[in-house]
Amino acid sequence: MDNITVSPAEMLGNISINASRNDENLTSFFTDEEWLAINGTLPWIVGFFFGAIAITGFFGNLLVILVVVFNKNMRSTTNLMIVNLAAADLMFVILCIPFTATDYMVYYWPFGRFWCRSVQYLIVVTAFASIYTLVLMSIDRFLAVVHPIRSRMLRTENITLIAIVTLWIVVLVVSMPVAFTHDVVVDYDAKKNITYGMCMFTNNDFLGSRTYQVTFFISSYMLPLMIISGLYMRMIMRLWRQGTGVRMSKESQRGRKRVTRLVIVVVIAFASLWLPVQLILLFKALDVIEMNSLTKLVIQVTAQTLAYSSSCINPLLYAFLSENFRKAFYKAINCSSRYQNYTSDLPPPRKTSCARTSTTGL
Repeated sequence: MDNITVSPAEMLGNISINASRNDENLTSFFTDEEWLAINGTLPWIVGFFFGAIAITGFFGNLLVILVVVFNKNMRSTTNLMIVNLAAADLMFVILCIPFTATDYMVYYWPFGRFWCRSVQYLIVVTAFASIYTLVLMSIDRFLAVVHPIRSRMLRTENITLIAIVTLWIVVLVVSMPVAFTHDVVVDYDAKKNITYGMCMFTNNDFLGSRTYQVTFFISSYMLPLMIISGLYMRMIMRLWRQGTGVRMSKESQRGRKRVTRLVIVVVIAFASLWLPVQLILLFKALDVIEMNSLTKLVIQVTAQTLAYSSSCINPLLYAFLSENFRKAFYKAINCSSRYQNYTSDLPPPRKTSCARTSTTGL
């Protein structure tokens, strides 16, 4: 099979089945019966699951943002990062899922060149913002657990906001090449006698598709997860070691462990949900595997659906694992004055000359 270029959209799981069918090398992989089954059922199945993910992710992440913004007692360094993660997931739901659904339903890109480049650029931006927000959350937890006293001057709301703004600036700048390597490519379908345009990665001398995919996999998945894993290994050793040298009540220790457990679960969920599609698209770019059967295509679509579900899973995790978020969610949904007071997982911070430092995490 000839080497087929992979677009940044495909690198994030945005796969156009209809467009792929028009390539003669790909049409030979499927029988007419298989292709009728794909065209007849798969778009509607994907539309159903993507619609459920979009609705859940939109309202769930919006609720997380509103709960923290409008409850002063919920504002802490970790919760500010949770708001940033929810904002990135919300952008991903709005800017990625509708256009992926369009790829499954029509043969062409109907939104023009500018939006083609903008969408693919913003998809990559939100993906980077999500994973590196998890890195920031891991650093925050590491400092709170391993260096609880010395990190008070660093773990302030002002410094956390500066870190978040810096993260977005870096991500926006680093992701700019994606916009310039994307375009609407016009093609002709001889079978249907129509001309159509597809938003896809274009051949260029600046960046090849294989180089981009390997770089994206390392920078957006492998490297950040290695950093996070290293921090958590050190953190867990400190949490469960007897006699840490820091005098702390048993309730405070349990509170710190609850906060750290939530962050760890969020990271594990992200890593496990994105792993299948990351590996599939990496192996495709390296010509290790080909989507040359209906079974492989279904596996790829399933992996894509799992990756997209990561954008809506976090609010559910907060509801199950954080008592404070459960109370805030209940109050917001029921418009009730009940649960107005949110308990702190850890004792209140000591007064310092710097901005208020949160030691609660959640």
